[in-house]
Amino acid sequence: MIQFEGVTKTYKSGKREVHALNGIDLTVGTGEIYGVIGFSGAGKSSLIRTVNLLERPSAGTVKIHGRDISALSPKEIRAARKDIGMIFQHFNLLTSKTVFTNIAMPLILSKTPKAEIRTRVTELLEFVGLADQADKYPEQLSGGQKQRIGIARALATNPSVLLCDEATSALDPQTTQSILDLLREVNRKYKITILLITHEMAVIREVCDKVAVLEDGQVIEQGTVFDVFSNPQHATTRRFVRSVMNDELPEKLLKQIRNTDRQQPIYRIQFTGESVAYPLISQLSRRYDLELNVLFGNITELQGIPYGNLIVEFSGNPAEIQRALLEIRNSPVLAEELNSYAS
Repeated sequence: MIQFEGVTKTYKSGKREVHALNGIDLTVGTGEIYGVIGFSGAGKSSLIRTVNLLERPSAGTVKIHGRDISALSPKEIRAARKDIGMIFQHFNLLTSKTVFTNIAMPLILSKTPKAEIRTRVTELLEFVGLADQADKYPEQLSGGQKQRIGIARALATNPSVLLCDEATSALDPQTTQSILDLLREVNRKYKITILLITHEMAVIREVCDKVAVLEDGQVIEQGTVFDVFSNPQHATTRRFVRSVMNDELPEKLLKQIRNTDRQQPIYRIQFTGESVAYPLISQLSRRYDLELNVLFGNITELQGIPYGNLIVEFSGNPAEIQRALLEIRNSPVLAEELNSYAS
């Protein structure tokens, strides 16, 4: 478990103070894959680097398994870091060393016996799918292979926590998917708690259990991936969600609606879980004297739960529309009026 309690980080820039983190309160449960997302300058990197004290908090505490790491002595910090693996955006491999030695380096520095090093590195090379690359050098590898070596190196000391600092942002989409699959397998096989920072909401959706959104050094929203994606509360969160959910009207259709005299109400209707199969539109059409014009719709999956989204225009007698809306509100779906589309 990782706990951030009132964590603040302030940097000096000449005579000016830069507040990178402003009272962060966050708990990452044991065994979770927890994502932290934010735009550049939100404080993501500062946050993750406080976990292994690459950055020391200006105030507040960071606890790992209940232990305040900032209160440790230098010797205790060195020991604690063996329990915290870290992978980086640009791999940070030693170009003059072989793949085998890159993975072995944390063990070499901790003076692990050579036989143990060989056994562990061989196991990790097999795990990341690069058993035949041990004698090569980083410059001979692809970006995805380099990141796999970075992951193997981070796992060398059998950590209970793995920090991922924009681990996929330097990779193409297909390679990103393979690295996310590997991180999921790391979490499953080794029961490692993963704290992942990114600016890509697709990464959060694909691999994380929970997510926190950072802005100006503060957590503006947090929760399960399903809750945050299906019902974002903050404007910044909605921007991130829309970047991957494709749940808005196409711009061309939006312009057509705005350029007409249509004053009919437009609603977003959300279906989750078993309600995805609920025949709402057909029932409303049969029961009420109105027309339902589906402007947009899709169905996706969040954390294994079906999630559907419809944008529907209601046309007809206002009284009939109100009766239909009352039925919607009493059904297992959610409805939200989108006045802005008709304005």
